[in-house]
Amino acid sequence: MALTDVLYGAYERRLARSLDPSRLPKHVGAIVDGNRRWAKDARRDLESGYQAGAAKVDEFLEWCDELGVTTVTLWVLSTDNLQRDAAEVASIMAAVEDMVDRLAADGRWHINLLGSLDLLPSEGAGRLKAAADRSVQHGADMRVNICAGYGGRQELTDAMRSLLREQASLGRSLEDVASTLEVDHIAEHLYTKGQPDPDLVIRTSGEQRLSGFLLWQSVHSEFYFCDALWPAFRRVDLLRAMRSFAARDRRFGT
Repeated sequence: MALTDVLYGAYERRLARSLDPSRLPKHVGAIVDGNRRWAKDARRDLESGYQAGAAKVDEFLEWCDELGVTTVTLWVLSTDNLQRDAAEVASIMAAVEDMVDRLAADGRWHINLLGSLDLLPSEGAGRLKAAADRSVQHGADMRVNICAGYGGRQELTDAMRSLLREQASLGRSLEDVASTLEVDHIAEHLYTKGQPDPDLVIRTSGEQRLSGFLLWQSVHSEFYFCDALWPAFRRVDLLRAMRSFAARDRRFGT
């Protein structure tokens, strides 16, 4: 083992010991960006990049579980991604489907799918839903939200559509709905209904924007931007994000 590995391991252990469990987030969101760039840098094909990114999810969940995180939300396929050429979308879908099947078989994760599944190829959407349904049977403690076919604007559009249909079924007019509409009424129709909002949102690959990730839910989230490409994300990178979060004074706008 190289000396640098020994020193890095010691640093990682010291960093982990320095964290106060009471100040760590319970819900962590992650924008898993950089799979294509990782493949290019490694002189690998795109499919290899997406497979490597999917494999990183397994490690990430392990690390979060060790730190007491109870909900993880991973954005793996956006509505914008669906505009890429068919071959690339197929590669992404294959990696995501295999990943969700694997996580469901593990038995430790309660998987939820967030997004408009009707935007996905029907066969792939069916496979994802079947795997998520299997995971519920295990009674796992950690909730893992997989955002596939997800876009923040799409979520808000779907939420308003659902709310209006519900109110119409009750015989209410648009004027009645508008005059009584409250923030909580919209929240009840989001993909994450009944779940806590994310405490911490991590984005990899050096990009410093949310790109529409959990637009509504992240209003009071803390953000951490990491230069590492997602397939190269390490446990020490997560520990640094946790350290940064724990050092912040969260005032929730007050």
